[in-house]
Amino acid sequence: MKIPKLLLVAVFGCLLWAQTPSLDTPAGHQFFRWLEVFNRGDRAALLGYLEQNFPSRAKEIDEVLAFRDMTGGFEFKKAEESTQTTLTGMVKERDSDQYARFVLEVEPAEPHRIAKLDLRVVPRPAGFPPAPRLSQSEALAALRAEIENQAGRDRFAGAVLVAKGGQPVFAEAYGIEDREKKTPNQLSTKFRLGSMNKMFTAVAVAQLAQAGKLKFTDPLGKYLTDYPNPDVASKVTIHHLLTHTGGTGDIFGPQFDANRGKLRDLKDYVALYGKRGLEFEPGSRWAYSNYGFLLLGVLIEKVSGQSYYDYVREHIFKPAGMTSTDSLPEGVQVPNRSLGYTRMGGGALRPNNDTLPVRGTSAGGGYSTVEDLLRFANALLGHKLLNAQYTQIVTTGKKATPPGNAQYAYGFEDATTDGVRSIGHGGGAPGMNGDLKIYPDSGYVVAVLSNIDPPAAGRIADFIGARLPVR
Repeated sequence: MKIPKLLLVAVFGCLLWAQTPSLDTPAGHQFFRWLEVFNRGDRAALLGYLEQNFPSRAKEIDEVLAFRDMTGGFEFKKAEESTQTTLTGMVKERDSDQYARFVLEVEPAEPHRIAKLDLRVVPRPAGFPPAPRLSQSEALAALRAEIENQAGRDRFAGAVLVAKGGQPVFAEAYGIEDREKKTPNQLSTKFRLGSMNKMFTAVAVAQLAQAGKLKFTDPLGKYLTDYPNPDVASKVTIHHLLTHTGGTGDIFGPQFDANRGKLRDLKDYVALYGKRGLEFEPGSRWAYSNYGFLLLGVLIEKVSGQSYYDYVREHIFKPAGMTSTDSLPEGVQVPNRSLGYTRMGGGALRPNNDTLPVRGTSAGGGYSTVEDLLRFANALLGHKLLNAQYTQIVTTGKKATPPGNAQYAYGFEDATTDGVRSIGHGGGAPGMNGDLKIYPDSGYVVAVLSNIDPPAAGRIADFIGARLPVR
């Protein structure tokens, strides 16, 4: 018997309705009220809403508004689970291709105030198409339009370089290097790197391993024989430090803030943090550890007999031809080094001077240009820094990291997004953001540096990375 088409449509619609979680709940109503006010970005309206419905967050209104500025707000995409007091689902940032999973819980009694609202970045969910792949010329035209949009709203200032086969196909600078002097950013502007120089540290360690001066499986204490905590010295291996699996913790927080001006050399950090114990058994899980990479810098000094800064200058920057990259102290006048500007803590953009360390370390800091980052990528791929075997060791993922589409290698992230692999590293702190993405299969390299808060550079790097040809 032939079923009428209209009946099929009605039955299918009912099935879809039955499979879609109901949003007509206290949790659903509260979520969409929050989303509407949050997306408007009006301080008075948002503060009033939070005071009535989410009082604990009302005290953090500046941070909430900064988050709204960073994301541009959210588009609701789908609900996953729904009860009277809980709603989980998917949203997408309005200013990027990034998705997030939300969990909202409300109090059971009227007026059903928000008890919890959690948003976590996730890879693009199944069922939502990726950005379309374009020809190179189309992708670069889209990139220029996106940068001009972000720069026009003061959401990006910096330099952007895209290369194919080792040669730039797009290289432009936007925004202001020094807002007081109104000096524009240029391709030659030196931007602070944040954690991007973890790549340099990892390559330096791998060079020493390639030369037979250390093994990745060696415990830290084999080389740092006077390390203050014997548990850390005996249990944590170089592999653990390179992959953030050593349980060695971070360096930022109240202790850092109280001692920021006194931390001038790598050994000063060890004196401050070296006695503390492990946060977890080495190798049992992944937790980003700036202190772990700082210890790798101390290791490089011990094994090579050079300061960390002299070693990377001689063995990485020089052979790669990176003439605009270094890590001189903040007190030294460096030509064309940009000033950083931050909104963190609320308010308008302001200089980030009161957040900067005295000097960058092996965990992060220093400065470079997008052109030098391309030189680094070319030297790495051309085996001027490491042979083929050790290049593969350093750049091949070893431990899964959030949000789930990447693995951490040795100072590099090894990510696969929509079937396309990239290697590199990002960096960010108040008033600075950067990203380097190397696409081994297509031969593209993307380098973006910015002198304003994250995710200014990361958003641009992700945008073009998702649209470039895959071959």
